[in-house]
Amino acid sequence: MARITASVFTSHVPAIGAALDLGKTAEPYWQPVFQGYDYSKQWLKDNKPDVVFLVFNDHATAFSLDMIPTFAIGTADSYTPADEGWGPRPVPVVQGHADLASHIAQSVIQQDFDLTIVNKMDVDHGLTVPLSLMCGQPQAWPFPVIPFAVNVVQYPVPSGQRCLNLGKAIRKAVESYDEDLNVHIWGTGGMSHQLQGPRAGLINKEFDNGFLDRMIADPEGQAAVPHIDYVREAGSEGIELVMWLIARGAMSDLAGGPAPKVKHRFYHVPASNTAVGHLILENS
Repeated sequence: MARITASVFTSHVPAIGAALDLGKTAEPYWQPVFQGYDYSKQWLKDNKPDVVFLVFNDHATAFSLDMIPTFAIGTADSYTPADEGWGPRPVPVVQGHADLASHIAQSVIQQDFDLTIVNKMDVDHGLTVPLSLMCGQPQAWPFPVIPFAVNVVQYPVPSGQRCLNLGKAIRKAVESYDEDLNVHIWGTGGMSHQLQGPRAGLINKEFDNGFLDRMIADPEGQAAVPHIDYVREAGSEGIELVMWLIARGAMSDLAGGPAPKVKHRFYHVPASNTAVGHLILENS
């Protein structure tokens, strides 16, 4: 059967992608950010997955404010990097895994989660920046990716508990797939940041690090945190962190297994007035 062996969590700040694309990674401002992923890139080479299930949010690229699905799974064979207003990023086309994606959709919907099936979409920085941080700048991404878009742009957005439970359903779906595949699940977005209004530029290091602590040791407790706490403590865009709970919910300890191994933890401020958080967990 297929199995989820690890989860990766990371911010997906668009300016990080621009710094990579423009060759600024060695500049003093950006160097500490990218150094935090040096271990991760080697870890990924040593633990290469057959497929990555990547949870992200679309930034009004594939879905406009006219129609925003709460949960949308990509079931296409490939996904083109999106033009977000200044041309698409110079990164490879993302290859999908349509068979596994369709199987997950079937299984998760039968577990009473409503998913939107997406057979064609472009993918923006929410998906391509995490790939760049973990893989560098290859000619082709080293594994297929299943995009899973979550609405954290237009309220109402899904609760932390709903996201954690969805992760559990995704784990069951993966484990019911007949082919022997090593699957990683990535949760992206956050950390604390606000892009507009009188609190623009807000960063809350205490909240962010407490969140990382609970992602490791108390995901059920974190899932109970209401939306208003994210907005008040982590800024209006801090709500993106609920997406991490989907990836955390798919880890085996929440199905009675042992606690995951913490392989890497990183936190840095600032990156374009945003906090950058990163975590790698392995199933024991």
